[in-house]
Amino acid sequence: MTDRYLPIPGPGGLLGRLTRSPVTRTTALLALCAAYIQGPLTKIFDFNGAIAEMEHFGLYPAGPFAVAVIVFELTASAMVLSGFLRWLGALALAVFTLLATFIALRFWELAPGMERTMAANAFFEHLGLAGAFVLVATLDITKGARK
Repeated sequence: MTDRYLPIPGPGGLLGRLTRSPVTRTTALLALCAAYIQGPLTKIFDFNGAIAEMEHFGLYPAGPFAVAVIVFELTASAMVLSGFLRWLGALALAVFTLLATFIALRFWELAPGMERTMAANAFFEHLGLAGAFVLVATLDITKGARK
């Protein structure tokens, strides 16, 4: 099939206007950073739970690790959302996501079954999330290079 049989709006069409909209871009970046905003807020309101989480994953001293994670996630998310060194915040969240994924979602160590399947799904979803942050960084760097 060619485009004359399946009309697809070009860059100037409605789809192009929607994808270039600042509202769409901000909403997409907010969705991408949602877990990195919700997570630290949950840790702040349940700091004992945050400490227990760090201990569960073998991160000691747990208190300072919890504080570092909270500050890091909120700061990097603010960078992505505000545009201030967006590429750096996005790359930092990509690396953080990969590290956290390999610490928390070692599905290959689990016995076959539902728990392993769910951990494997979450593992690969997190790889995709890291990839999305790399794309945000790439687009930000490329856009900056064209200025």
